[in-house]
Amino acid sequence: MAQPTSSLPASPDAPAFPPSAIILAGGSGTRLWPLSRTLLPKQLLALSGKNTLLQDTLARTLTLFSAERTWVATNEEHVYEVRGQLRQVDPGLDGRVLAEPVGKNTLPAILLGLDRILGEAGAESAGPTVVGVFPADHMVTDATAWKSCMERGLGLARDGWLVTFGIPPAGPETGYGYIHRGRAVGDGGYTVLGFTEKPGLEAAKAMLRQGGYLWNSGMYLFRADVFLEAVERFVPRLWAWWLARRETPLVEGYGGIPDLSVDYGIVEKMERIAVVEAAFDWDDLGSWEALYRLGTKDRNGCVIQGDVLALDCRDSLLVSRGGKLAATGLRDVIVVQTRDATLVCPLSGVQGVKDLVAALRAQGSSLVQAHVTVRRPWGSYTVLEEGPGYKIKRIEVLPGASLSLQMHHHRSEHWVVIAGTARVQVGEQSFLLAENQSVDIPKTTPHRLANPGKVPAEIIEIQSGPYLEEDDIVRFDDVYGRRVDGGGGTGAAGQAG
Repeated sequence: MAQPTSSLPASPDAPAFPPSAIILAGGSGTRLWPLSRTLLPKQLLALSGKNTLLQDTLARTLTLFSAERTWVATNEEHVYEVRGQLRQVDPGLDGRVLAEPVGKNTLPAILLGLDRILGEAGAESAGPTVVGVFPADHMVTDATAWKSCMERGLGLARDGWLVTFGIPPAGPETGYGYIHRGRAVGDGGYTVLGFTEKPGLEAAKAMLRQGGYLWNSGMYLFRADVFLEAVERFVPRLWAWWLARRETPLVEGYGGIPDLSVDYGIVEKMERIAVVEAAFDWDDLGSWEALYRLGTKDRNGCVIQGDVLALDCRDSLLVSRGGKLAATGLRDVIVVQTRDATLVCPLSGVQGVKDLVAALRAQGSSLVQAHVTVRRPWGSYTVLEEGPGYKIKRIEVLPGASLSLQMHHHRSEHWVVIAGTARVQVGEQSFLLAENQSVDIPKTTPHRLANPGKVPAEIIEIQSGPYLEEDDIVRFDDVYGRRVDGGGGTGAAGQAG
């Protein structure tokens, strides 16, 4: 194997640092539409219980890795939502978020985390640093068993193995990758003979009959120097990008690097790989069928969440996150209702949800992008009604928070304060508005909305114009450090406000 030109020592005899963790929270989860959307994907949702999948992943990770050695990589659009969820788990995690300017799959996201981890280790020579990589959108039901498996994997990783974790298959699943297990190695590990990516049904059945195959969980442990050697050897373009960080931050070159998963990029090409067989229940929640399978069923075999009235329904998943869902006579069906969209499909047809989302995206539908209510770092907005040439929103601005200084090319706005106090800037003027007071914002006029009070400020916004999408915004200044352009829109609906 080629030696890394960065002079990272491969010897584990150097002083070891505590293990670090990278949590990958940048996925889109389109198979769980209409709950999971671009601006609020499945890892940020509470799908079963009060915690989101990200929060459950964090709580589990912190049983073995300290908050001071944990990083969360996510999309730029999700940074403030992720930070808020991290604070609820451990206030010390608030500043541990890495923002990807654009999604480039798992390998570049891991390298972003490694850059911070090695920097915290104090030197480029942090070869013995062991790193864990964990997806934020998986369900693990036994954190104690999970920790025990990770501890076994840590020993293998310190010895120079890249360690993955295999799930004993419950059936011939075609939506997962498979790991072919070899001879025993270390404490509870096995060598890896090969990988099979999402086989067909007959191939999956054949692997189960043969035995020695495990589902690939996508969790990894490795030594930083071993991982970087593999990047240098197998992905020279990413290696060059990594080396260039000595002169410029990694994110500055993010747009030009390959879109590459860690599995395809390096893991499936390495020789020294070990798998630890998981002793915990695991599911990647890749479809609505998984939510049905894992959910608590009533006496008719139905999983019901939210405000649902079900008469004579059997073996179905019925979910309402907006309004009353009334169903009768359903069999083996999934119905998921939100305030602005409803999904209906047979349990056997859940893989077609991804095709539905692709069709909506091709139509330019905003239903793929956001829910009716969109959370922003300053608060939230809810679309109450819209039609040709107009849109009505309810805006909530948190105490002390402020929207960006911005303007719009194609719409004018009318604001009415319905609760609290708002500070408004229109052009060069700045003034306070109390309840029942209003102001007009002409198109192309710089404006800003802020809340100087101690309680949330609520505003009704009426937009008028030929184009009312959220990418019609020119941002001049922003207290949250979001991109300012001053000469064109952000091009991202999630950056509105």
